[in-house]
Amino acid sequence: MANEEIEVLVVGAGQAGVAMSEHLSDNGVPHLVLERDRIAERWRTMRWDSLVANGPAWHDRFPGLEFQDVDADAFATKDQVAAYFEAYAEKIAAPVRTGVEVTSVTRNEGRPGFRVETSDGVIDARYVVAATGPFQKPVYPPIVPEGAVRLQMHSSDYRNPDQLPEGNVLVVGAGSSGVQIADELQRSGRQVHLSVGPHDRPPRSYRGRDFCWWLGVLGLWDLETPAAGAEHVTIAVSGAHGGRTIDFRELEASGIQLVGMTDRFDAGTLTFREDLAENIARGDANYLALLDAADDYVARNGIDLPEEPSARDLGPAPSAATTPLLSVDLAEAGITTIIWATGFATDYGWLKVDALDENGRPAHRRGVSTEPGVYFVGLPWLSRRGSSFIWGVWHDAKHVAGHIATQRSYAAYDRQARS
Repeated sequence: MANEEIEVLVVGAGQAGVAMSEHLSDNGVPHLVLERDRIAERWRTMRWDSLVANGPAWHDRFPGLEFQDVDADAFATKDQVAAYFEAYAEKIAAPVRTGVEVTSVTRNEGRPGFRVETSDGVIDARYVVAATGPFQKPVYPPIVPEGAVRLQMHSSDYRNPDQLPEGNVLVVGAGSSGVQIADELQRSGRQVHLSVGPHDRPPRSYRGRDFCWWLGVLGLWDLETPAAGAEHVTIAVSGAHGGRTIDFRELEASGIQLVGMTDRFDAGTLTFREDLAENIARGDANYLALLDAADDYVARNGIDLPEEPSARDLGPAPSAATTPLLSVDLAEAGITTIIWATGFATDYGWLKVDALDENGRPAHRRGVSTEPGVYFVGLPWLSRRGSSFIWGVWHDAKHVAGHIATQRSYAAYDRQARS
């Protein structure tokens, strides 16, 4: 039986894969999107039950479709986001084939294109787009040995408080996931320790505009590289409870015990770094810098937006920052669960071509890889700060699809010249 042939194979049908399909279709490029599970599966099964999008519905969407059941300034639930991408794929008639896993991509010998082995047979593809996104392999540091507490889990496996054994909880990581999970658990009646590392902390809104709007008009979404030393800094922002600014002072006032970065474990005791005050101070400085930039923008452009001086009233540092807790005996503290909100690693074991660096990370420029004919889309900082956000993925996919269309035009000329 002859192998199935396709011009472009897109691997993954999340937001990146759906965006690629739209732009490939707009360029008249035949393609197929393979998804091992369902469309937008990560939104369905690797998120906790109460999660909502971090950006308002007017912002966190593709240009071609609005959320039909969410107010423009509200924050879509994870199920609404998954349904949105299903509807979008149907709207653009995306050629998505679900339930098919790509197991290997290798370059053809002596002819263009790639041999793609899947759980449903072999496909010959002229171009391959890896649209599997950044949330592929949950990772957390091997600090606490197995059995030291009743349960250790990654934040991607957390669903709700009832899932956990009785007892208190340590949440490691103070980005969007860690903060929201810690807050939910504290509200459920658990005593929570929250391990806080370096982070950015923008205002949820300021002077009547969401921070997503401010980053847009200030040109901050379009930054091409992160600041030196901030490559892995998380962003503490949330759309939960209608969207509020994350404030570690308020989290402490709710009963959460703040600690510094989790450092080491020995004989039942966890030790934390003495960096909580510094991490919170830098987050505050990031917050105030955005307020300064916003005020300057308003003044320069003569925009009539209400002043909000109270936004600068931060109050004293959390008491945990001035008198830090540097260690905790897990048993004495009644901590039975540790949730690691420590991010993800990429996994391209199936991509057996020269498109990765020595650490297994994508080697590319704006999604165009070092292996001709292989592309990436959906990764953080692919082309700009906004690349891993829904709208940013759409714009990056447009660039990648345009590059593929250009390469196809060269190939078509070569074929004509040879005939």
